Amino acid sequence: MGRLFGTDGVRGQANGVLTASLALDLSVSAARVLVDRGEFSGSRPLAVVGRDTRISGQFLEHAVVAGLASAGVDVVRVRVVPTPGVAYLTDALGADVGVVISASHNPMPDNGIKFLARGGVKLDDALERQIEALMGEPWQPPTGGDVGRVTPYATPIEEYVEHLVSTVQPLRGLKVVLDCAHGAASVAGPAALAAAGAEVVAINASPDGLNINDGVGSTHLGPLQAAVVEHGADAGFALDGDADRCLAVDATGQVVDGDQILAILALGLRDAGHLKDDTVVATVMSNLGFVRAMGEAGISVRQTAVGDRYVLEEMNAHHFSLGGEQSGHVIMREYATTGDGTLTALHVLEQMALTGRSLASLASVMTRFPQVLVNVPGVDKTRTDDEVLLAAVAAEEARLGDSGRVLLRASGTEPLVRVMVEAASQDGARDVADRLATVVRERLALS
Repeated sequence: MGRLFGTDGVRGQANGVLTASLALDLSVSAARVLVDRGEFSGSRPLAVVGRDTRISGQFLEHAVVAGLASAGVDVVRVRVVPTPGVAYLTDALGADVGVVISASHNPMPDNGIKFLARGGVKLDDALERQIEALMGEPWQPPTGGDVGRVTPYATPIEEYVEHLVSTVQPLRGLKVVLDCAHGAASVAGPAALAAAGAEVVAINASPDGLNINDGVGSTHLGPLQAAVVEHGADAGFALDGDADRCLAVDATGQVVDGDQILAILALGLRDAGHLKDDTVVATVMSNLGFVRAMGEAGISVRQTAVGDRYVLEEMNAHHFSLGGEQSGHVIMREYATTGDGTLTALHVLEQMALTGRSLASLASVMTRFPQVLVNVPGVDKTRTDDEVLLAAVAAEEARLGDSGRVLLRASGTEPLVRVMVEAASQDGARDVADRLATVVRERLALS
């Protein structure tokens, strides 16, 4: 069996790659790893299971619950809750494992399964390998009274919203548009912002199981930009399908990306004395302008591999308080164990309220280097160590010198290779990216 887990769980087309039987087998294996470790918070292992709004999440949820319960794990079903909400409840309820059924920002036909360890943190690579190793192996399931119990949970949204609101000061006087991507935060997101005191205009908050991420949310900012200007809002935020990330739009409709959001929060925490070691954790995808702006402000940047799990691992290893990705995953370790789009929006709005500055003014702390990202599908993403390709990358890096950089990486969630280039000009970055994308297609073409 090939590697199932990517950078964010197991993901693929629902009922294609990700079938009910695979979901059940994964859950049984995860439960067996948990049971073998024998480190329960109570007399019996306990799991929290939630999902986003995809129609396929309904049958996959039943499969996951069946797998866990058949392996002797008690299951609390929280139904449609954002990924960070499941993480919060996993910790708050003292559960041994959390499971999120979601493909995040991917199109509706996809779905995914993410496992969380005790405390609501993502599993490390070693545990994922253990789960995969047990797939399909014979085992002796429990019988009789040893099988798991399945219980619905009455107030998951209310408890999660209460937690979010408790982390910020009142936001009175601010008007905000929230694009919920017809996803998991369609109820929780607007409720949290309103409870914190903001005037909220919620858009794309009517999920029907088929419309998640469909031309809306953090991967399609046009509707949010238009709505912010139309409603005269102070700011807008776009979530993705499972609401573990967000991007922002200022009052004029200009995009404020994850790097700018991270810069705003880093400076706010630093000024409040809450930025551990004056350090922020980011990934190698962070814009060079972000790194330079933080350096000028006396803030160190630790860079990791792409994926919020790796950001969190670095944060946990050194107890850093803030980390995130350009894509809008922001982890505020004091309040959350995962990226949380609604939490991020609340704290950016809090900085606006505390400073009296507009979002555009706060975001101006950094100047973004022109950046071009080219996704190259239909190639063998396991062969990015091709010698000719690496030589082409080195040659382009030599031409750029200190005025830019190149990052070539295999996607951890999709079947493609990403070519990212930063340069002094947009045209220059595009030229380099196009040349390297051509080499990727030629060298890594599927036979």
